[in-house]
Amino acid sequence: MRRSLTRSNLHFKNAIRRLPAGVASNFRCWGEELTVYAARAKGARLWDIDGNEYIDYRLGYGPTILGYAHPEVDAAAREGIEMGGIMALSTEREFAVADRIAKMVGVADLVRFACSGTEAVMAALRLARAYAGKTHHIMVEGGFHGLSDGVLWQAKVEHMEDGTGEPEYAAEGTGIPGMLQDYVHYVPLNDSDALEEVLREYGNKIGAFLIEPILGNAGSITAEIDYLKKARALCDEHGVVLIFDEVKTGFRVARGGVQELMGVEADLCTFAKAIGNGYPISAFAGREEIMRLIKPGGVAQGGTYAAHPVPLAAADKTLQILDETDTLEKIAAHGTRLQEGMTQILSRRSVPHVFTGHPSMGGLFFLEEVPTNYRDWATSDYTLYNELALELNDMGILCEPDSREPWFISAAHDDATLTETLEKFETALDIVLDRQAKA
Repeated sequence: MRRSLTRSNLHFKNAIRRLPAGVASNFRCWGEELTVYAARAKGARLWDIDGNEYIDYRLGYGPTILGYAHPEVDAAAREGIEMGGIMALSTEREFAVADRIAKMVGVADLVRFACSGTEAVMAALRLARAYAGKTHHIMVEGGFHGLSDGVLWQAKVEHMEDGTGEPEYAAEGTGIPGMLQDYVHYVPLNDSDALEEVLREYGNKIGAFLIEPILGNAGSITAEIDYLKKARALCDEHGVVLIFDEVKTGFRVARGGVQELMGVEADLCTFAKAIGNGYPISAFAGREEIMRLIKPGGVAQGGTYAAHPVPLAAADKTLQILDETDTLEKIAAHGTRLQEGMTQILSRRSVPHVFTGHPSMGGLFFLEEVPTNYRDWATSDYTLYNELALELNDMGILCEPDSREPWFISAAHDDATLTETLEKFETALDIVLDRQAKA
């Protein structure tokens, strides 16, 4: 049965009267007819205001690693409520959670909290510039680092013919001062020669190399370990602070994030999504020599709601579960089973495909070979992916209708969700392939 979005469509027309684009975040707007308004969620499932039920592989873009309405995490959050609210004073739990992070992440000598990934990256960049004494930074094509002006720049690879030539670099939207682009340098992922060339030419200006080792907004295209080791050495050589943006990968791909997974340490790292199972909290951490610059009269960092007792308590419990149980191993195993099932279905129809990233947040590309950088995405059959995703959404499988967003797995995904997902994946694929064949 096809879903009806009658109530969501009506609500969109009402909401747009008071909310720009009818939503509270641009990324939630899928247009007048496809924007979904949620009613509730539990485990790995979500229901919209029309009563449609979905198996959710977006998970709020990754935060809900244990599943929606997790009883232990929510109970901890309620304990946080009992503290009375934000008090503009620190609490003992700040140290407890920071200490847990320090034990899980090797480079996390010191930790500071914020409310969002955007804030964490902003603070890490400011700190890196202060430590290095240089104001420019390098970003990897296809990386996404939040919604602050200094990082809202992207390589427009969609306009590259057959993935060749050089992409245009432009701001992600209007209202961003053009002068800020002068402070940004761009490199393709996994091209150490390009990175070295930029550092040779501009190293005296560059204070930070900001990178998602797994591109969370580019289908989880992944940095090669040798590339990260080379980047680490080049940053050391040129006095550049290496920042790993682990807003999506942190505490998801391994207890110590990408740094544990790949055996390469950054100087600073940022976390947000999985840290509190959906409660609004982020953190950044790093080497003591750098982090100690944050102080009155030094590097400014803070916020009224930083380390709020409710999300901090949720983070305390979430990290305990991820650290002390085999939850991450089970999530990865489930993601692997899902990919294996999809491969069987796609292979029977001779559809070229590859998976990228980590099975807990894997990307699916319709390509012959695994992409190594964002430019490769432009050569994939993302039209097929987008059409397939829309069919799946209509059938109650909630994935982003954009191949650049990974499939997130939670501890609440189980055998029942796996079976249903694969059955509907096969049906949706046949519908799309048949439609394309008739076009």
